[in-house]
Amino acid sequence: MRNAQHWMVAGGLLLIGAPAAHAATADGGQFSLSAGADYSSGKYGTDTTTDIWSVPLTAAYQSDRWTLKLTVPYIHVSGAGNVIPGVGKVNNGNPIGRGLGHIIGGGGSGGSGGSAATSSGSASGLGDVTASAGYQLFTSTDRTAGLDLTGKVKFGTADENKGLGTGKNDYGLSLDAYKVSGAWTAFGGVGWTKYGSSQYIQLQNGFNANIGADYKVGASDNVGAYYYYRERIADTGAAQSELAGYWNHKFNPNLRLQAYALAGFTDGSPDYGVGASVKYSF
Repeated sequence: MRNAQHWMVAGGLLLIGAPAAHAATADGGQFSLSAGADYSSGKYGTDTTTDIWSVPLTAAYQSDRWTLKLTVPYIHVSGAGNVIPGVGKVNNGNPIGRGLGHIIGGGGSGGSGGSAATSSGSASGLGDVTASAGYQLFTSTDRTAGLDLTGKVKFGTADENKGLGTGKNDYGLSLDAYKVSGAWTAFGGVGWTKYGSSQYIQLQNGFNANIGADYKVGASDNVGAYYYYRERIADTGAAQSELAGYWNHKFNPNLRLQAYALAGFTDGSPDYGVGASVKYSF
């Protein structure tokens, strides 16, 4: 939960909001602000459990066809130095990565000497800022079906010396569709991302896909679930495979609450994760 959160959590949250947002899109533009908290935990194929906390702040603008978003997260990571938020297990050659900074007096804290692949530690700071622009390529007259194209840039603002990110930009493109039938909305999509590599962390470009369903319980509540998959992007890592369930509650036309829980099925995903966010539109 995306992104991100890490990209996985961030992507997941965007998908969670998609069915309801499209069904209620108005002709005029609308601004919104949201704040949340996400937590995930997993071993990612290592001997150490890595816990990731993220507090993302998002500003968005939505018109009849365009959706623009900017997300700025603050993150805290505790665990293996070769596990990078949003990526998973990598061959991290950074000599002052998380868990190794104590050797020369910088970077993270804790752990033992050696390499980032065998050390662990904790670090906090600004995460990777992400910006996206989505355009509705098609929508039916009754707004019960649509097709969106979204471009996304993940800026490498997270400190690579703290093991909070790769320090490089990523560029993604996705195509998502939805279909409303009564109280149900089916949605899914495919995407591709060009991942930036640094001198310490080498990544490969990769495809991702998702599929899910949303159910309108009443005038104020929606529940649903989606499955997300991303192919392996690091030689020492694994593909991402996870299932998430969510609940959306609308207090009034301007204020919404969202909560979710997810389970991972591969070493590329966390073992589990939970999160919640509040969104205000004006």
